[in-house]
Amino acid sequence: MLTSSLLATAATTPLSWSPTIGIIMVTCNVIAIAFAKYTVKYPSSEPALPSSAFFGGMGLPGLLATTSFGHVLGAGVILGLHSIGKI
Repeated sequence: MLTSSLLATAATTPLSWSPTIGIIMVTCNVIAIAFAKYTVKYPSSEPALPSSAFFGGMGLPGLLATTSFGHVLGAGVILGLHSIGKI
């Protein structure tokens, strides 16, 4: 009985991909890279990227960390906007 009550109250968020969702995710990743450029202690640690100037002078570990943060941020923004009915 508890399981059926939990399933009845769980929010369903059937989001399918759209250009709006893609733009939101790209924007959140750019914001995360810009934020990390000024806050990460060692952003250019090895191994280096082939075109690190394009990514704010970051190395591979910095880029992976910031884009991971950007995806978490983007998922939160997308789910938040969806829950208030904006997308």
